[in-house]
Amino acid sequence: MQSILNFVGHFWWLVFPLSGVVGGWARAWTRAGERRYQRKLELYKVKNQAQRVEQVRADEVGQLMTTHDGVNKRWLAYELDVGKLIDFPMMTDVREPLTVAFLRAKREADGLRPGSPEEITAKGRLDEYRAAVNGYEVAFEVAEREARRVRDSSFTGPERQRLATARKLITIAVDDAATPAERQTAYRRARRELDGLIVLPDATVASLEEKVARMLGTGKAQ
Repeated sequence: MQSILNFVGHFWWLVFPLSGVVGGWARAWTRAGERRYQRKLELYKVKNQAQRVEQVRADEVGQLMTTHDGVNKRWLAYELDVGKLIDFPMMTDVREPLTVAFLRAKREADGLRPGSPEEITAKGRLDEYRAAVNGYEVAFEVAEREARRVRDSSFTGPERQRLATARKLITIAVDDAATPAERQTAYRRARRELDGLIVLPDATVASLEEKVARMLGTGKAQ
């Protein structure tokens, strides 16, 4: 202990440079700590920003899927209603370019549709699905507008008469007031009237047969 005191007594002047060194170390350690804190803060901000971008993207995909569902619902209003297809036969006429364009756009959009919004994470994939949905919506609106404009004008007089007859028969086939025999007869006659005029989608025929069968209390319309 005495030797330490003697050393300090003789070399007291070293206290000043040593304190400077210690102070420099302290300042350097503080600056390093600040840099570490800034890096952690920046990393936290980047992670939060990435999460926000992902959430916005999921919401955007969800909105596109809602739009997609809306167009599908508008198409189902035709596909599941024979009467509506008789009124606007162009909607199932594959000889019409606008109908073909709409059906092709539908197939493309349906093929790109994800199972859930979270399945799409890449921007390119999102852009592809958005373009398909937008194309589908536009193609459907164009085809529907034209179908409502032309109605049955592309058919001859006798063909229009057959369509009108089929329309009336379909009404009878699904009418609660009609007898089972009347419904069955009306259904068969309607199919004959439409044969060669309108190609009904399988879903349309299945929907009609289900309605008639339910009225008749049987498994399937004959």
